[in-house]
Amino acid sequence: MTRNENRPRPSHAAPGVRQNLEYPVIPLYQFLDDAVSSFPDEPASIFAGSIQTYRELGSQADRLARALWELGVQRGDRVSLMLPNCPQMIAAFYGVLKAGAIVVQVNPVFSSRELENRLQDCGAETIILLDEYLPRLQAIQKRNSVKNVITVNLAGKTKAPQGGVLDYDLLLEGTEDGAPAHFPDPAGDVALIQYTGGTTGISKGVMLTHFNLVANTLQVRETLAAACCRGQDRILVALPLFHAYGITLGMNLALSIAGTQILLPRFDAGAVLKAINDYRPSYFPGTPYMYTSLLNHPRLADFDLSSLKACISVSAPLLPETVRRFEALTGGRLVEGYGLTEASPVITLNPLCGAEKPGSIGRSLPDTDCAVVNLDTGEKELQPGEFGELIVRGPQVMKGYWNHPEETAHALRDGWLFTGDVARMDEDGFIYIVNRKKMTITAVGYDVNPRDVEDAIYEHPGVTEAVVIGIESLYYEKTIKAYVVLKEGWTVTAEEIIRFCRERLEDYQVPKLVEFRASLPKTIAGKVLRRVLIEEEKQLLKKLRQR
Repeated sequence: MTRNENRPRPSHAAPGVRQNLEYPVIPLYQFLDDAVSSFPDEPASIFAGSIQTYRELGSQADRLARALWELGVQRGDRVSLMLPNCPQMIAAFYGVLKAGAIVVQVNPVFSSRELENRLQDCGAETIILLDEYLPRLQAIQKRNSVKNVITVNLAGKTKAPQGGVLDYDLLLEGTEDGAPAHFPDPAGDVALIQYTGGTTGISKGVMLTHFNLVANTLQVRETLAAACCRGQDRILVALPLFHAYGITLGMNLALSIAGTQILLPRFDAGAVLKAINDYRPSYFPGTPYMYTSLLNHPRLADFDLSSLKACISVSAPLLPETVRRFEALTGGRLVEGYGLTEASPVITLNPLCGAEKPGSIGRSLPDTDCAVVNLDTGEKELQPGEFGELIVRGPQVMKGYWNHPEETAHALRDGWLFTGDVARMDEDGFIYIVNRKKMTITAVGYDVNPRDVEDAIYEHPGVTEAVVIGIESLYYEKTIKAYVVLKEGWTVTAEEIIRFCRERLEDYQVPKLVEFRASLPKTIAGKVLRRVLIEEEKQLLKKLRQR
């Protein structure tokens, strides 16, 4: 936006939430240092029944930082982490930052090819990974820049260095306490290169500075003030710590309040229910899939979930029925939020106290401006209720994309982050996501919003998951296809789903094809990978046309 008269006005923030917060220009690891200083003997994490204190966590992070420094890691170097949720993941994350380096997260389920692409793109020369992932790295090690390999064994079984591979525990045992004096510039230095999920396109490395991540943590903490008490709260962390949501809503928030993280290496509904029952967390950030899975668990009645005060749902639309059932069960609040990796990632949250609006992603965080602008020009701010592209401005917005200057220039314009999401904002500042700009389906001359069709399908009592895409037919026409996951014990036909939609939608919105699946392809954060479904359809159509 270049004309002052078209600059969006600051958006509404939730009442009772302070604005103009003070954002200290500190390195992200200062949260850890402060917690160690104030609560050294309090539990920092609980993992597989074992407790790690803040003193132990701080010492581990310091020694890893020194060990990395002695291995030749310099300020600004990239260090990849390929670890599940575990205490070593937290120590490694902050230890890399204390060494002055940049964390690059790697999804543990990556194949060798995906791992190779990630390492080549970021240029990491050091990687810390779970020992069972090592064969995938060794398969491509001659084709990347990695020089230092450090393996973690969760069973505590140390291994002598072999073939240039170092053991995490042995490395720390042989290193003195005290982090090296590699102080970053918190205002401008990148702390984390976090890759986007690539649900609709290629995955890009988002450069988030220490200041971005500190600011977003403090913004979330202020919004959740009623549910976060320093030195007292426990947070259940089932969101992956190699994802932006897990980093901010889980790890960074926990350390900023010196809370205890109850760590689960992966989401399993039964394990989550048991952890809530046994360890009594007050806060549990998750995804709609996680909350729905808990509510549908056959042994749900055997567990006490009453300790939960606040649950934040992210990454996908949250159904009002899920909220109603979950809040009735726990007595706590379940609210929806919204964010992007490019914004560290949280942008909006529904209020924990006071009015909320079903279907809304809430209002902007403190000191965050949101506006809805013309889809074509990106300049003129629209009136309440009008549909346009959601744009964001705030201290949590990224520095840019790693090695993608053109993509950076497209996403960051005149100080605003263009999200690529179509949204509307009401008179009270509540925002409603309509769909991704890239996801709109043009069928029989009409633009169809997939979310409208999915919402209609979700009304069917036998449906637990649904996603809609546009596919090309043999005759080069665009048509709508729905993928549906049914609840256990239900039998439904495609004709029934189509008829159900026809009763609720316009003719041009009704899916022509329905495919039932046991599950849908998702990112680790729970977002459906539409591009995977689209690619499957393209390959199938290609084979049909070759016949």
